[in-house]
Amino acid sequence: MKTNEDLQRDVERAISWEPQLSSAEIGVIVKDGVVTLTGTVDNYSKKLEAEDAAKNVNGVKVVVEKILVRFNGTSMAGREDTEIAIDIVNALKGKWQVPHDKVKVMVEDGWVSLEGVLHWNFEREAVEKAITHLAGVKGISNEITIQSTIDNEIRREEVEAALARNGSIDDVDILVHAFGRTVTLRGTVTSLFQKNEAGRTAWKTPGVWIVDNALVVEPED
Repeated sequence: MKTNEDLQRDVERAISWEPQLSSAEIGVIVKDGVVTLTGTVDNYSKKLEAEDAAKNVNGVKVVVEKILVRFNGTSMAGREDTEIAIDIVNALKGKWQVPHDKVKVMVEDGWVSLEGVLHWNFEREAVEKAITHLAGVKGISNEITIQSTIDNEIRREEVEAALARNGSIDDVDILVHAFGRTVTLRGTVTSLFQKNEAGRTAWKTPGVWIVDNALVVEPED
């Protein structure tokens, strides 16, 4: 298993490898596989990029994100919430994956809250992705819920087969439980990337409303 110093160095290198990011912007603290990111960036997309870069490093169990968004340019710093909200509505209208009439948007001091009910998780993800790069956005709270219109009973075997088809997941130690509209994943995986990928795979199950991803990350020695 990597030492704290080795893992810190790997995460710092992963962050510096991203074109948008400067290693000087992001502080990295590591303790027993738990990575805490600190610092200040000038847009929300950089914050997400730093978090994603850290999650994909082997040996990372958990990422704690404490990065602040502070705009350098007065044009973004002075944007009114109403302007940001209008940009969000227009951005959602331009995305075919997003049933924008079912999404409620609220903006307060640059922080965006999303509410509503959609049929698929990919629609919920598309909503957030569409507004990540908009000027003036400091953060996003995605409270959209999923209520599928498909009445098929969720079968554990089908979820297990989907996980087995995904070549990036070692599904040997993943236990799947399906009950009602909920899929629960338990067991261990070797990376945070695998945990997230298993969750995304489970979310594609027809009829699912909730995925409880309780997988534990145990990096290989």
